[in-house]
Amino acid sequence: MQQLFAVTLNRGPAWQKGRRLEDQVEWEAHASFMDALEEEGFVLLGGPLEEVSEVLLIIRAQSPEEIKQRLAPDPWHEMGLLGVARITPWTLRLGSLPEPDRIDGRI
Repeated sequence: MQQLFAVTLNRGPAWQKGRRLEDQVEWEAHASFMDALEEEGFVLLGGPLEEVSEVLLIIRAQSPEEIKQRLAPDPWHEMGLLGVARITPWTLRLGSLPEPDRIDGRI
């Protein structure tokens, strides 16, 4: 059964300090990869946290292992620009997120 997770990513050793997010190496490939995960409903929300070198993702998955496996092919993970720091189950108490798409068998 799928559940929600709060996933924190840290900038890795290949991150070039002083460069904007969009000016990092392979930005387009990373953005396309993440857009695809969002389009299929795996990543629900995501973005960099202000004033720290971390990214927060809200993900719907079956396990932390699935999250690691699905994020591993991201060009930025492969190149050492980002890495998974923490995966924590999350219970949404205020507000709402879209329910999983069940039309084509995805959950």
